[in-house]
Amino acid sequence: MAVRDALNSAIDEEMERDNAVFMLGEEVGLYQGAYKVTRNLVQKYGQERVIDTPITEHGFAGIAVGAAFQGLKPICEFMTFNFSMQAIDQVVNGAAKTFYMSGGQITCPVVFRGPNGPAAAVAAQHSQCFAAWYGSVPGLKVVSPWDSTDCRGLLKSAIREENPVVFLENELMYGKEFEVSDEAMDKDFLLPLDKAQVVRQGTDVTITAFSKMVGHSLDAAAILAEEGISCEVINLRSIRPLDRECIIKSVHKTNRLVTVEEGWPQHGIGAEIAAIIFESSAFDYLDAPLERIAGADVPTPYAKNLEDQTFPQIENICNAVRRTVGKQM
Repeated sequence: MAVRDALNSAIDEEMERDNAVFMLGEEVGLYQGAYKVTRNLVQKYGQERVIDTPITEHGFAGIAVGAAFQGLKPICEFMTFNFSMQAIDQVVNGAAKTFYMSGGQITCPVVFRGPNGPAAAVAAQHSQCFAAWYGSVPGLKVVSPWDSTDCRGLLKSAIREENPVVFLENELMYGKEFEVSDEAMDKDFLLPLDKAQVVRQGTDVTITAFSKMVGHSLDAAAILAEEGISCEVINLRSIRPLDRECIIKSVHKTNRLVTVEEGWPQHGIGAEIAAIIFESSAFDYLDAPLERIAGADVPTPYAKNLEDQTFPQIENICNAVRRTVGKQM
């Protein structure tokens, strides 16, 4: 099943299950979605539940938040999370804080979803990863799926969640196909919004990643296995909250850690994981300094040759693992 089809089926099933669920955003209806994630939904549910909005992120995100305050369950699509910057006041000051500021009287069951991170040749204003941005905000849950099973289980859980969820997809993953089990195709298949997944067992080094970088990390682990290096790969799935227990348990086992992300290194997800390790029992288990692999600390260039040097490649991950395996504390 392709990632876009997994997302589409999850939305379809949840809209069928609960009449309070509705979809809104730019081109989600008659155009079938910019990436065809919402195709055929307007034909099935009509334009009252699949709503094409004007190009005004601040406006339609505000409508979504207000609808959630009134007991509806909106799925608000940003054509790219770069455009969510137009609506960040609604996401952070509206959705994320109201449960706390109302003393628990007002919930906000809204899902903000769409592609996050770099795509291909879309330059600096369309190539940012917002995992660290939204992951820093109390009141939000932030998840970033990798494969089709993630997309079905996490999105269905996000739609049923009473708190606001930021759901970070990846534009370059929509057409990727993954095997999906019968269990994952069940209409009530849910994945927890706070648990990571060990997608490859290993003994020599832990690699943490999310979204597209999980695939890169698995490819790197396969190459390194031929060199006799056994990598344990963790699909973080959840950015806020981070599954600290899973990461710490893995580092206890492997004694080494490499973090991988496409976002900028400063104040990034890898930096947060490093802090978790240094502040926990896992620090005493490290046999070598950890390595952080991230995007270059620059605005994204448009030229393909420069873009390739800006974001992590499989060889970057391999080299980081080789470095940390070759080092001692």
